[in-house]
Amino acid sequence: MSYLSHRPVLSRLSRALQAGRLNRHVLTRAPSNARFRGGTNKPAIQTKSPPNLGSGPASPTALSASQSSSSLASKLPPLPNSPSLAQTLGMDENSGIMATGEDILNSYHLPRPLPLWLNPGYARHIVKGNFMTLSARPKTVEQGEWIAHQVVEHYRNLWNFVRVVHEKEEDGTTICNSTTCPRTSAGANHSFTWLNSRREPVELPAHEYMTLMQRWISGKIDDTNIFPTEASGVSFAHNPQYCPPALSQLAGPGGEGGDWVGKRSGFPENFVEVCKTIFRQMFRVYAHLYWAHFVEPFYHLNLEKQLNSCFSHFVLTATALDMLKPHELEPMQPLIDLWAANGTFPQGSRAYEYANLRAGEKLMQLGGMSTS
Repeated sequence: MSYLSHRPVLSRLSRALQAGRLNRHVLTRAPSNARFRGGTNKPAIQTKSPPNLGSGPASPTALSASQSSSSLASKLPPLPNSPSLAQTLGMDENSGIMATGEDILNSYHLPRPLPLWLNPGYARHIVKGNFMTLSARPKTVEQGEWIAHQVVEHYRNLWNFVRVVHEKEEDGTTICNSTTCPRTSAGANHSFTWLNSRREPVELPAHEYMTLMQRWISGKIDDTNIFPTEASGVSFAHNPQYCPPALSQLAGPGGEGGDWVGKRSGFPENFVEVCKTIFRQMFRVYAHLYWAHFVEPFYHLNLEKQLNSCFSHFVLTATALDMLKPHELEPMQPLIDLWAANGTFPQGSRAYEYANLRAGEKLMQLGGMSTS
């Protein structure tokens, strides 16, 4: 039984969200032979290329940060320093000159021609609407319950895409394998590592990394000490508008009246840190899928809009809940910039705040689309 099936409040909430303010399409399982060509209405990739836009490891509770694949440190690298205001605004700290969109894109060291998923024409979605309606916590839902719901929801969405590249085809091979993806990378500049039994970061083939990711996340979600399934433990948030002042004053920064987020609903003290690690793992898998598999198989199977829809929803949720920090989004920063510029990320959302609009507007111009 899944976590949500034991929590009746969130089961009802999930159904309401699916039928409510924003229609969501259910992803169907892709055929086992993911390289199937005859059923697609799109031409082969040679005739539909992007326009030239310019030239047994331990539990990964302390995952190493994104790093260059040229070298692997013998221990976990330190977290990068927070960017200065000038860096955040795209300004040269020495001259004080505002960087152009092209300057910012050049600083990303992107390959040329740019990946297909950075073409505005292929960064579209299967639905129209404000994804914040699915990411914002309802006032009467306790924070821990909402985070738990989002973890399970986004893990289910992601695994639909992982299965496409992970399951065996008719010839016994998988799209993502040790030959095609010997490292779990997101382009040439980022490689993700896993901690072995000695808690040392090691590089793994992407398909092995995703297998361990699935096993580790499933183990956490199925652990009733972390994700309790007792329905009697479900709590509602205190809404100050409807509560006496004395009761509303009990709500503390840790999450509506508890010492930590989710305490009132039975979640453990380390619950948020576990969820942050889960979101970080899922982001890294999404990043690999975009950099290594966007064209083959997702574009060839007409699934690029579904992938975009789920990933943009994921980024909005992860940033709104403070599950991911700006420096952790670096491998996919250009796409975040593009989605902020084209209106996918609404103003006021953290995803919009983390984006560089000038870079996104430049990508839209390169794709022949107006930014007005």
